[in-house]
Amino acid sequence: MYVLKFENIYFDKIWGGRDFQLFRDNLPEGNIGESWDVSCHPHGVSVVANGKFKGMKLDELIKLKGAEVIGTKISLDRFPLLVKLINAKEKLSVQVHPQDKYAKETEGEMGKTEVWYVVEAFEGANLVVGTKNCTKEQFKNAIETGHFDEFMNKVYVQKGDVYFVKSGLVHAIGEGVIIAEIQQNSDTTYRVFDYNRGRELHLEKALDVVDLSLVGEKSKGLKVQEEGYSKTYYCLCEHFSLELYDVEESVKESSDRERFYIFTAVEGEGEILYKRGVEKIKKGDSFMIPAALGDYEIKGKLKLLKSYVPDMETVKHDILNKVVAE
Repeated sequence: MYVLKFENIYFDKIWGGRDFQLFRDNLPEGNIGESWDVSCHPHGVSVVANGKFKGMKLDELIKLKGAEVIGTKISLDRFPLLVKLINAKEKLSVQVHPQDKYAKETEGEMGKTEVWYVVEAFEGANLVVGTKNCTKEQFKNAIETGHFDEFMNKVYVQKGDVYFVKSGLVHAIGEGVIIAEIQQNSDTTYRVFDYNRGRELHLEKALDVVDLSLVGEKSKGLKVQEEGYSKTYYCLCEHFSLELYDVEESVKESSDRERFYIFTAVEGEGEILYKRGVEKIKKGDSFMIPAALGDYEIKGKLKLLKSYVPDMETVKHDILNKVVAE
């Protein structure tokens, strides 16, 4: 196996823009709101952009190579993650995502917990993460009247901010941001309020799954300095782990036979070297480290998000060891 890169899958959105042009030259016409960069969902399946398997869909590659691609501890039945970039020129709807049990029973797919990393923050960049002093009755009334603002926990953001969005948390991506979003492999969203854009709302389902006790807070992370780079652990849950690598010179690692890794470059440029070749990487690129890749080295000056489905106890042990060593 080799380092896998994929074609970008673009989606025109009413709230989208053209800001991906800051680091990409392949944008189609329109208000591009989303780029699905590693996906194996029926609404958009990634196509390999490099190497021997160029032109093959990711689901087909997994059927062909199985655990060599995704690892021995990842189910072959459903790819677990979806990695995308979001460009919000205008604010998105106020929405909430279901938990796994409800989503399986109602939608026939997984729930949707996600994490946001702010890649770009323009003037007035903001997010809504949770509510403030809001009861279920007040929430229902806000749905009926459209008077949401007083209950929304609106935060102004900067590049590099990270927010964990658990299923059940009321949220909205505000205008003026580019977000890297790592999420469960689901495309289920329940819109609560859409600023009179005329799109379908999902009020009953939203009321079923909303959890007003959840609090949206910026993730502080835990930073560990290594030789040639630093690593910040931002979130760890059963669905995914998110770590930020700030590479000054290089980082050497090995793949994990039990699971794949996905890297997303959010700043700078460099290259990844491995036994069978080398791949250039720059801001906006995502690539997959197959489980069977072996040793690799990332060189350059860049920031990379690393996302994967973790063995939680192993990651906790790794973090504890590094903290003690510090």
